[in-house]
Amino acid sequence: VQLQASGGGLVQAGGSLRLSCAASGRTFSTYVMGWFRQAPGKEREFVAAISWSGGRTDYADSVKGRFTISRDNAKNTVYLQMNSLKPEDTAVYYCTARFASTIVAFSTGYDYWGRGTQVTVSS
Repeated sequence: VQLQASGGGLVQAGGSLRLSCAASGRTFSTYVMGWFRQAPGKEREFVAAISWSGGRTDYADSVKGRFTISRDNAKNTVYLQMNSLKPEDTAVYYCTARFASTIVAFSTGYDYWGRGTQVTVSS
């Protein structure tokens, strides 16, 4: 499975961005898809994940109510809509895929990773 994230950029605090992740390879609809992020000097942390059907989602407490994960299995794409962005959301965001039916929030539970896209939020 190859994952290609896009949509990152520079935005002011309070603004919005939408990240996209296009997947190719094995059947996309069978994967749990997730987003993690890593800020300079910090460990990679869970942001959000979505089940293969889109019926279940999970979010980190720090982004609940501001970020929304969704997927379009017909387009083999997962999205992360980020609203009310804060400077502390600045990080490289990674798209990831898990070949299982359950959502988990630890990075070792995911099987494939994209190269990441930079999100910078200015104050």
